[in-house]
This record gives sequence, structure tokens and C-alpha cells, in this order.
Amino acid sequence: MSSLHTMAETIIRAGEDPAVFSAVAWHRTAGVREAIDALPFLRQLADATLPEEIFSHYLAQDALYLAEYGRVLAAAAAQAQSSQEMVFWARSTREVIDVERQLHANHIGDLAVVEPSPTTVAYTSYLLSLAASGSYPVLAAGLLPCFWIYDDIGSRLRAVAGDLGTHPYGDWIGAYDDPDFTAATDTARTIVDHLAGLADPSTVTRMHAAFHRATQYEWMFWDAAYRQETWPV
Repeated sequence: MSSLHTMAETIIRAGEDPAVFSAVAWHRTAGVREAIDALPFLRQLADATLPEEIFSHYLAQDALYLAEYGRVLAAAAAQAQSSQEMVFWARSTREVIDVERQLHANHIGDLAVVEPSPTTVAYTSYLLSLAASGSYPVLAAGLLPCFWIYDDIGSRLRAVAGDLGTHPYGDWIGAYDDPDFTAATDTARTIVDHLAGLADPSTVTRMHAAFHRATQYEWMFWDAAYRQETWPV
């Protein structure tokens, strides 16, 4: 992804302020992100005390989530008007399929026997509804938290996890504390900020709502994994 920073610069047009939307959205979700930091899943993952069965449950659900997330990324590529943006979303789709699949293969077995949890269904259904809504800026805003929160969490987990070579979940932490993933996150932010800079106030409001809801779903996803959530009936 070495070209992603150059791609981000190409997307920005003269006279726009690309920082406004993402800065405001990040600030508005501070409370949700603090709740994410406090989750026992992440605290125990960092200090290597997270039970393997919980981590395996999480990765199985994450694999099911990413299968649908890849479809939503592909929808963003189809809806993008800029060739640069199309390339970015398409490249992200491929990486979800290739890189993440390998990471899951290291920890989980047959996904065919895994049923998506209620939270997995809810989160993916929400993102798919954004793809179907026909508003590309709103869709892009809803996709951004999955990039940004994982990049943020990954870098901070790396700071406390120690030697990833001996950490039981070191490959997972390393996948998100990675310069290429940070570059992808920066490009996603640039795209969303660019779209917000061109959007009318009503669309920007819906973009903020999508970013906030997806951030809430990120909390719900880790919480559900820790509880090893299943269907109640």
C-alpha cells in the first residue's frame, strides 16, 4: 500500500478542508471509544490473559463479518465517482479477502459450522443497508470506523503487548499495528473528509450518524465476542 498516501493527496482538492469531518466525528464518539478501551476483551487480549476459546469465537464471528464487509467495500468501489477512490475500495476488498482470511486460518477451523451471532447479523445488515441506500458519502462514513478504530486499537495494544513473537495473539495485534494498515486508514479518512467537504448539510448529518452507529457496533461486536453471544431462542 505504499501508494496510498499519494492517493490521499490526489483525492484532496485545493480549497477544501479535509480534516473537519473526521476530527468532529472522532470527537463526538469519544465516549463510545472510551467504552471500547474499557472492554475486558481488549484488556485481556493486551496482557495475554484472554481465554483462547473467547478469541477463537471472536475470530470466527469476525470472519463472517468480514465476508459481508468485503461486499460493502465492493459496493463503495462501485458507487465511487473518482477512479482513485474506486481503486482504494477495490484494493481494500481484496485485502479483506486475502490477508484477513489467512489471519483467521491461523486460529479457527471450519467456518461452515459457525452461525453468525445476533450482533454480527445486526452490524453487517446495517452496513449493507448503507450500501443499498444509494448515498456513497454516507456509506463511506459508515465504513470508516472499522478502519480507524482497529488502527487506533492496534497501535496502542502494540505499545503494551511486548514481544509479539511470544504473545499468543501477536499476529492479530501485528496485523493492525502495521504501516500499510495505517496508510489505508489515512486514505479512508481522506476520502470521507473529501466527500463531506462536497456534501450538503443534510448528507453530512447522515454521515455523522453512520459513523457514530458503526462505532457503537464496534463496541457491541467485541462485547458480544467476550460473552460468546448466541441466539437466545
